[in-house]
Formats: sequence, C-alpha cells, structure tokens
Amino acid sequence: MPHTLIDIGANLAHDSFDEDRDLVIREAAEAGVSRIIVTGSSDESNGQALELAKAYPGALFSTAGVHPHHAADYSDDSDALIRRLTEDAACVAVGECGLDYFRNFSPREAQLEVFARQLDIAEQTGLPVFLHQRDAHDDFVEMLEPRLPKLARAVAHCFTGEGESLREYLAMGLYIGITGWICDERRGRHLHDIVSIVPDDRLMIETDAPYLLPRSLRPRPKSRRNEPKYLPEILRVVAEARGQSEQHVAAITTENAVRFFGL
Repeated sequence: MPHTLIDIGANLAHDSFDEDRDLVIREAAEAGVSRIIVTGSSDESNGQALELAKAYPGALFSTAGVHPHHAADYSDDSDALIRRLTEDAACVAVGECGLDYFRNFSPREAQLEVFARQLDIAEQTGLPVFLHQRDAHDDFVEMLEPRLPKLARAVAHCFTGEGESLREYLAMGLYIGITGWICDERRGRHLHDIVSIVPDDRLMIETDAPYLLPRSLRPRPKSRRNEPKYLPEILRVVAEARGQSEQHVAAITTENAVRFFGL
C-alpha cells in the first residue's frame, strides 16, 4: 500500500505535459500522491494552473504568482490577475515568487519590485506564500523578514542551500520544501547531511516536475521528465537522511501541507 502524499509543487501547466497530462495525474494518484499543488509562475501558467485545479476538485490545487525570471514582464494586469485568481478557493497560495540572481533573466530592480508587490497580495489576501530564491539570499532575507509578521505562512520552495541559510530560514519561521535535488549524489549531498535539522512540523516534499528528476530512481526512467508519481522516491531519500521511517515522514509532510495550504 503506497503512502498518502502531497506534492506541494508541480509545474503541470508546463507544455511537456500537453500530450498526457491526465495520465500523469492518474499515475501520481496510483503512486499514493493524492493531492498536488500546481505551481503558477507566469500570467499564462497562473490561469492554466487554476483551470487544472478546477478540473480535478479536491485532488489538484493551484498557486498564482510570477517567477523572478518573468519579473520584467510583470504588469498591473499581472497583479490584477493574481488577485482575481486568489479569490477562488482552489487557489491556495501566492507565488511562485522571489529572487533569482543565478541567471538574472530579469533585472534585479524588477525582481525586487515584483517580489514586493506579490508579498503585498499575500498580506492582503491572507494566503501563504510560495517562495523561490537562488543566489540572492541576502536581498531575499532583507526583503522578506520584515514582512513575515503580516504574512500567514511562507515556504522556501525547492530548498537547495547550505546549512547556514537553512538555519536562518528556520529561525525566520519558514517551512522548507525538499525536492529530488536531495537524490542527486553530485549536487545534493549536502542536503542529505542537513535535512535532519528541519523540525517535523516544517518539512514538506515536492517534485518541481517536470524539472529535477530524482537521479536515484532505479530502474532509471527512459524520459528525463520528472513527474509527481516519483514523489515516493524523494520521500524515501528524505526519510533515510533524517533517520526516520517513510511512514513517519509521509505523515508529517502531509499534515504540514494540509495545514500550510489550508486544504
């Protein structure tokens, strides 16, 4: 009997799922992934994410936000769209939003302004916030920390950082989302060593599909596309790294996701 799991971040609006989206969702359910939060990250994907959530009531939920890569495209219309979508009960968080200085696809000034505007929406709607940060730790903390008292809850989605930033996020009260990065023996070894410092009541797991296929999957899938059905492999590796049973980690991550997103 598979564990009952919640994937807190899957980009199911991504065009790589256009041919077989229904099958992907069905196979996830068969693997025990009973609920999926579909990430919105642009004007287009925000609308698609909510449509998916409404097509699968109770199984799929959505977020609405603009990823820092797209910050340069953020307009008053984008802002109004996020606000409109968050009025729907199936939309359970603001984001993916934050800062990404790794590639700087949008100028830093635009990223900072757009991040601030989305934190305003989260504050005004009372919804939790789904955060992205890469190579922008100091600015991210500086902007986020003073806002936290007025935000319902916040999760550092797809956390891949070091122990120092993890401790800082935990001290700030953030939840931590762990992806298949932890299954990567080349890049994710450090995560394996520090994931145990996340308290039981702050840990969540996610695939970030179609990205970050767990490298530890055996047999190796033919396709490099990641899917929500592979969440049990992330659970397995996280449980092993924390020295806890899979059953325990399944229970706490599900409980945390239900509480965090108000499912």
